[in-house]
Amino acid sequence: MIDFQPVRRRDGGPTLVEQVIQAFARAIEQQELRAGMSVPSVREFARQHGVSTFTVASAYSRLVAQGWLAARPGAGYRVISPGRPARVPGPAAAWAPPRLTSAWLLSDIYADHSIPIKAGCGWLPGEWLNEEGLHQALRHMGRVPALRISGYGHPYGYAPLRESVAGALGAHGLMAEADQVVLTQGVTHGLDMVIRTLLRPGETVIVEQPCYANLLQLLRLNGLRVVAVPRTEAGLDIDELQRLVQAHAPRALFVNTVLQNPSGMSLTMPNAFRLLQLAEQHGFWIIEDDISRDLLPSHGPLLAALDGGQRVVYLGGYSKVISPSVRVGYVVAHRDVIRDIARTKMAVGLTSPEIMERVVHQVIREGRLRAHIQRTRERLAQAHAQVCRHMDDSGFEIAARPQAGLFLWARPSGRWRDQGAAALAEQALRDGIWLAPGSYFDAAETDTPWLRFNVAYSGSGELWRFMRRVCAP
Repeated sequence: MIDFQPVRRRDGGPTLVEQVIQAFARAIEQQELRAGMSVPSVREFARQHGVSTFTVASAYSRLVAQGWLAARPGAGYRVISPGRPARVPGPAAAWAPPRLTSAWLLSDIYADHSIPIKAGCGWLPGEWLNEEGLHQALRHMGRVPALRISGYGHPYGYAPLRESVAGALGAHGLMAEADQVVLTQGVTHGLDMVIRTLLRPGETVIVEQPCYANLLQLLRLNGLRVVAVPRTEAGLDIDELQRLVQAHAPRALFVNTVLQNPSGMSLTMPNAFRLLQLAEQHGFWIIEDDISRDLLPSHGPLLAALDGGQRVVYLGGYSKVISPSVRVGYVVAHRDVIRDIARTKMAVGLTSPEIMERVVHQVIREGRLRAHIQRTRERLAQAHAQVCRHMDDSGFEIAARPQAGLFLWARPSGRWRDQGAAALAEQALRDGIWLAPGSYFDAAETDTPWLRFNVAYSGSGELWRFMRRVCAP
């Protein structure tokens, strides 16, 4: 009924999700699947064709959004007539794009599965995840005696995982013990704990321009005064940073060391040394968010290792290499600082979930994570090459070409070159394309022409046909 033979390509061709969508669309157009017919469940289709359930679930969601399938709670998926909007129980309504507001970008996007092309998102595709490793770790958890996980756990987090963190960082030159590590519910949670512990409302901090969007929201929520220093391919603009430090006497500088979100840029070693010199001279903290280091195939500066654990507070996590839903991160710092961060953690939310920390530890112990990270790096390098070709053909200006990590920072040509990207993002949403405009990553929320692209989601021909159509001179 459905002619589908998965092709696992490494040449920038259609992803497995796109292949599933094409197979269904072809079968429906050729009347091999007719309106009202049920289709295999996500699990059954995955089993029949040897693909992951993440792949099938993503494809089915997009088929619903595009009007090929309808989903009914408890009844699975059924075919609807081509071109008709999907219907669900209740009043019939065609799909309408959401409004591109900061609230949607910060929270609603994580619950909105209706948008077919998520070029602006910040996570890896479900089909890229280490599904088998996760399943094995979860099965292992099912054999853990309930008494071992019946309490709150340690304020610092699950000790074996903290030891694993310390050991892994040692390979990068950061010498730390397990009692210098506090586990958190992801890096964003860790940033919040650090901000609450080290900073006070009204104090000044320096961020990068552009900057990780959720960090900007955290700083605003905590009543901090934010000034921005431009990010360049070499790192931070040192001359401008020195001027800002002298003018504002900041308490902290926040920086993504490698594969920065959103620009994809990494610090050079000379730039890293100058940052540390300025921190020492002027007495401010450096908060190093290093979430993407595992995606970097080469070596890059690690500020906490160069600093020796004095003025740098280091954060990392597993959302980029294991799964976004695995909300496990960590903070590494001097023991006195870590003790205070643990107290903050307990005051605002008690311990972090030991069950999930045990799952992450088991994934690491099974020994497959390194090979999975290598495969992910290779796929991202291929995606970068493909997306850069699309951007070059479409006249885009690319700020940097890292050939690694999730992100590219670029702006279109034509009439959009010097206009804010918010209007372009609104127009794209009407075509089922999510773009992440520059204003979302700007400390002053200025509507810039720049956009963040997640290369893993930006190879779609439909995305670039839209770009060439609307961005033509």
